[in-house]
Amino acid sequence: MPNSLLGTVLGVFIVLVISGLKLDREYQRGVIFRLGRIKGVMGPGLYWTIPVIDQKTQIDIRTKTVNIEPQETVTADSVTIKVNAVLYYRILDPSKAINKVENYQLAVYQTALTSLRNVVGQNILDDVLQNRDKINTKVQEIVDEITEPWGIIIERVEMKDVEIPPSMQRAMAKEAEAIREKRARLIKAAAEQEASIKLAEASQKIVENPAALELRRLQMLTEIGAENNTTTLIMMPSDFISLAKTWTEALENGSKRNVYNSQVQPLQPENNPKE
Repeated sequence: MPNSLLGTVLGVFIVLVISGLKLDREYQRGVIFRLGRIKGVMGPGLYWTIPVIDQKTQIDIRTKTVNIEPQETVTADSVTIKVNAVLYYRILDPSKAINKVENYQLAVYQTALTSLRNVVGQNILDDVLQNRDKINTKVQEIVDEITEPWGIIIERVEMKDVEIPPSMQRAMAKEAEAIREKRARLIKAAAEQEASIKLAEASQKIVENPAALELRRLQMLTEIGAENNTTTLIMMPSDFISLAKTWTEALENGSKRNVYNSQVQPLQPENNPKE
């Protein structure tokens, strides 16, 4: 009888010892409550808790990814858009994550949701499209400040997509087209200005050396012959052009002189009658 009682007690003791053994992996931690009071955080590895008296809540401390569903919000310039994002967070203090907030996963999600909507509403549409890094950083700072007492750190916030109304997309396309057309016209005007300067310099060189003009004419003939082989050209010496110009100027000067002489009449003395 004593032997059987001893065996029963020994068996119960062995069961209690085995039931008190806990095992956590490298990315897991165990928050231990002893009679309802926080005892501490255990793990990773194998450890022992007092059966019945100690209670364990297991926490995963790996980085978690939260997909924030598309939210409809109004920007600072009164444009209705839909934005969605992805949030990365990690638990630094498992004890605070269990004791400070009822459901830390839901709390982090709702905090990120409202913060994203508020930050987007404080920026105009152009900033939302062009300065996403600025908005991501702002949302991360706000959410991290709220979740810090819960023992949770926000590692990163990334906006994935911005949905714009079709009417606004057409307006933005027209604006982009107008900007590109303006840039093209400015570039063309600058090129024409540079070309005019170079042509002016070339004309001065040609005036100083008339033989350069003949070389330019020969080059022009080569270019015309390469493009249109059926074109017939009649060459005329430049002396004829200069002579014709001289005659034209002489004729114009002569005609002007004749007109002037015909308009100007000599003054005749007046005959005063004798008294």
